[in-house]
Amino acid sequence: MLVTLGQLQRPAHVRAQEGQPVFRSGVSLVPISALVRDSRNRIVRNLRRDDFQVFEGGRLRTIVDFGTTDDAAIAVAFLFDTSGSMGVAANLSKGRDFVEEFVGGISPQIDHVALFTFNKRLREDVSFTNDPDNIFDALNDVRPWGLTSLYDAIAEAAKQVANQSSFRRAVVVVTDGVDTSSALTPAQVSAIASSIDVPVYVAAMVSPLDHPGGDNSLIPEHHEGGLEALARWTGGELFYVSSSEHLIAATRELLAAMRHQYFLAIESSERPGWYQLEVRTKRQGFKVRSRSGYFAGDSRRAG
Repeated sequence: MLVTLGQLQRPAHVRAQEGQPVFRSGVSLVPISALVRDSRNRIVRNLRRDDFQVFEGGRLRTIVDFGTTDDAAIAVAFLFDTSGSMGVAANLSKGRDFVEEFVGGISPQIDHVALFTFNKRLREDVSFTNDPDNIFDALNDVRPWGLTSLYDAIAEAAKQVANQSSFRRAVVVVTDGVDTSSALTPAQVSAIASSIDVPVYVAAMVSPLDHPGGDNSLIPEHHEGGLEALARWTGGELFYVSSSEHLIAATRELLAAMRHQYFLAIESSERPGWYQLEVRTKRQGFKVRSRSGYFAGDSRRAG
């Protein structure tokens, strides 16, 4: 997504206080949100602009704006899988508990959440709201049935979140990870979400016996599966949820990851097309999660 001064609604001094980039007039910029973790998977704070490098197609680009904060407002769309397979191994119940725990930890004064459900098609059950009770009531009506168009639903939900003004926007997918009927591939979906800078976080409901890394592990997985790759390409992460014991810790970790992100911006390329992005730090052992690319000019569609 390209950003110009006219698209930003809040005054520059307010954005600076919030830690958001102050964009320059007359220049199309590409905003990049980034999460940094150390070798022990802890979120890294207090980095400066000079600690980062942004590469576009392998070429080092100048970071023209930078900001960070620990307490920014978030806009989160929960994408809840209601396909028939979610009725297995108490996945539906664990999914409800996960969403309720997360929503219970938001700040109604500044945060907004929405609930979408999906199987073969996407449904908006609760539009963006700061009232947790609306989400809780809708979750009580969730019933598993039908096929799963998981990747198609993620792409559509990302477009819905892109309409929110908050710079900390995200899609949180609650699913057992089974896709049976999507038209889009993980790569196509990640291109859509990356181009509008909407990270996708995946909470995969699994049984304790199937939990990679052991029951209670909160470390995001790094295998090459479709959902893990999709989340990584968009700047998000994949978490496994197998029991109620670690729901509180998992949701706190996810909230912290969303609230503490660095915001960088580079000047957009003048030539239309897709441009691959990579954000690095100059510090050894740090890992950066950020969008994998953007569309410039008139070629802003995935395919």
